[in-house]
Formats: sequence, structure tokens, C-alpha cells
Amino acid sequence: MVVQKFRISDAELVKSPGQDADIFVGNLVDERHGGPVTIGYGRYAPGQSLTETMAVHDTMIILQGRLSVSTGDGTVTAGPGDIVYMPKGESVTITTEGEGALTAYVTYPHWAEAHEG
Repeated sequence: MVVQKFRISDAELVKSPGQDADIFVGNLVDERHGGPVTIGYGRYAPGQSLTETMAVHDTMIILQGRLSVSTGDGTVTAGPGDIVYMPKGESVTITTEGEGALTAYVTYPHWAEAHEG
């Protein structure tokens, strides 16, 4: 694998697997490329909420908008330039208000493989 640069326009955003919310993801690097992590973009429409138990370690960088991540320990709200880390096994609720959010993410291991197993 060679050094690569990505832009949001490179991602094919599709509905996030296993949920009905208006949330879309697009992997740019994943298990098909031979590296250890999945890298991509996510787009959250306004007024969305997604609750799940993390199948992977997920690091999310907020590029535009705002979102909140709630756990049994409390809630963090993040905006442009903020990074949210969600460890594997943690039950989280991700919520958007207002304009929604555009994020970039890095997961370990690959989230597609974790959701299949």
C-alpha cells in the first residue's frame, strides 16, 4: 500500500449498516486494502440518533456540524476539530441536532468484518 490522500468527494456514502437513521458512511481504506484499520467519512443528517454497542475501537473526527455521544458515564458534545474516541464494547448513542455533522473516522479492527462476525 502506498501513501494516499483522500477527500470527501472520494467517498461513496451509503446508509450505515444495521440502522434506519439518516446516517451515511463511506470507507476509503478497509480490509480490501491490506492495512489494519478502516478509514472513511460519515455524514449525519440533522435530528438523528443511533444507539449501538461498539464492535470496534472507533476514533471519530468532527469536520463540520455538531454531535453528541452519550454513554452510561455521561455525554460529550463535539464540533469541528474535535476528536471522539469510542472504545470497543462501549454502548453509545450518537445524536445530531441542528445542522447534522460530517465526520472522518478510523476504526480498529475493520468495522465491516466486526459486524459480519
